[in-house]
Amino acid sequence: MAKQTGIIKLKGTIGGISFYKTSDGHLAREKGGVEASRIANDPAFQRTRENGAEFGAAGKGGKVLRNAIRVLLQNAKDKRVVSRLTTDLLKVVKTDSTNARGLRTVEDGNLDLLVGFEFNTNAKLGATLFTPFVNAFDRVSGDASVSIAAFAPSIRVAAPTGTTHFKMVMGAAEIDFSAETSTFESDETAILPYDSSQGTAIDLTATITANSTLPVIQVLGIEFYQEVNGEMYPLKNGSYNALSVTDIDTV
Repeated sequence: MAKQTGIIKLKGTIGGISFYKTSDGHLAREKGGVEASRIANDPAFQRTRENGAEFGAAGKGGKVLRNAIRVLLQNAKDKRVVSRLTTDLLKVVKTDSTNARGLRTVEDGNLDLLVGFEFNTNAKLGATLFTPFVNAFDRVSGDASVSIAAFAPSIRVAAPTGTTHFKMVMGAAEIDFSAETSTFESDETAILPYDSSQGTAIDLTATITANSTLPVIQVLGIEFYQEVNGEMYPLKNGSYNALSVTDIDTV
């Protein structure tokens, strides 16, 4: 893979070389590879087909999760969140000890591997919020909660320059990976001043389906604002907002 330089950037294929644009810039590579029909039917490519099927399962699982938490994700994500989430879910798929290779699934893997996943690597929750919090989930009632100890914002929160206010957000997603459906509820604080005064403890709750038998994924995040003439504006379009998977509950 080569990087295009110069004033004129090419797109398309010329002389067996494909020119294209990515988030890393304008690239070029030699066109080639095995025909799709051979990969789909040749016994020699059985492992390739199995790997492709499991990569597809991880990709679909990531899409279901992203869609489930879209309300919060749209305010806190980086440009590589899709590929990073697929990579981590593929690791989950590979822990499935129930199904045969090529048929392994996200739901039968160890979803706990996803705990700590950061949706925005530009602002990781673990490097932003420095105060204890506790997650809880009652599967019988469907109540999910997070309790955050009282803290002084400017001491316990590493906010980007220009921050005048912030908000804590949480969400709980009940996900059916096989049916590609989900249920999601969320909660948030008011927009709070970012200063050195000691705040009060924060308790956020969200209620999903009672007695569910599906995996439940909890996320916690923080959003930053700047006050200008009495109006609150998302700081730098939310590029430094944090959102992370903090707990996963499975049957």
